[in-house]
Amino acid sequence: MKRLLLAGVLSLWAYGAQAVEIGVTAQDVFNRVQQNDAKLLFVDVRDPVEIMFVGFTDAVHVNVPYLLVDRGNWDDQRGTYKVTQNPNFLADVRAELEKRGLDENTEIITMCRSGSERGKPSADFLRANGFPNARYVIEGFQGSAIKEGPQSGFRLQNGWQNSGLPWSPKMNAEKMYRP
Repeated sequence: MKRLLLAGVLSLWAYGAQAVEIGVTAQDVFNRVQQNDAKLLFVDVRDPVEIMFVGFTDAVHVNVPYLLVDRGNWDDQRGTYKVTQNPNFLADVRAELEKRGLDENTEIITMCRSGSERGKPSADFLRANGFPNARYVIEGFQGSAIKEGPQSGFRLQNGWQNSGLPWSPKMNAEKMYRP
């Protein structure tokens, strides 16, 4: 009886874990964006300066940064500029949905560089603020860094760029964030 009960609890836990999984692969997002009738908004949530140096995919509908680099505020501990949450993020996403005749229930997919620092947090933030179908690209635009070997530290595995999906070092001015 205990085994049966344990099996039931584990299966409910597994179902719940799948039900709340909000990550999606780059390939799945690309396939969805290619569908003419897809009701989704694909948002690059990186700061435009990062996009300028890393690359861009024209498959995204728009660039709305979740976090912005504050060039007037230095982080001594990290040795970088501090980042702050874009105060217009929700309003800008809402405006992009309205522009396309979509509403808060639309699937919104966010993408950052790696999927972890802005991709998932931005999707979680959208969900917590009335957008229940927000998701994110799991490994982001550049993917994960290689852990060992001569190319250790380079982002050369998974993600949008390393999946053979279309991207360019050039930005699309019509899609870039301009406050």
